[in-house]
Amino acid sequence: MTSRLIALGIAAAVLAAPAAASAQATATQTPTRRPDVIYVPTPEEVVEAMLQVAKVTKNDVVYDLGTGDGRIPVTAAKKYGARGVGIDIDPQRIKDATENVAKNGVGDRVRIIQGDLFETNISEATVVTLYLLPSLNQKLIPKLNKELKPGTRVVSHAFDMGDWKPEQELDVNGRKVYFWTIGKK
Repeated sequence: MTSRLIALGIAAAVLAAPAAASAQATATQTPTRRPDVIYVPTPEEVVEAMLQVAKVTKNDVVYDLGTGDGRIPVTAAKKYGARGVGIDIDPQRIKDATENVAKNGVGDRVRIIQGDLFETNISEATVVTLYLLPSLNQKLIPKLNKELKPGTRVVSHAFDMGDWKPEQELDVNGRKVYFWTIGKK
């Protein structure tokens, strides 16, 4: 009986090893491609303006595409009670964002995902935040219109969306914030 239990324990350990290695590899994997932009943090007063113009509440799910250090979903969770999801392709940014989530004690409301923002499903979002280049914002428009429900709010720091005219444009200490709402389909 004892040898049988030992054999079962060894078999379980052997079977569990690949899963543990896989989880570890996921946490430290290299990006599938190079990031499209360099990391430049959004100033806190701009984060605040973005969340305010979107009228974020505890009922929202804020997706931050290209999350960097995760400051937008962390602020949305900590200050507004929203749930947040940060998506970034860069493993260093994922590490920074994960540490920020832990430091602020919002791990129960904020998820950080290492992935390509053009490939990750964002349909759960009620608010989407961006700090990307104009060409990337424009490239995202079909994805936003396809995956997001009517009424979902989109907010961009610094860059507009070309022909998609914003409903609001704010100036925050010399920095632009743009706001749109996904319309009926």
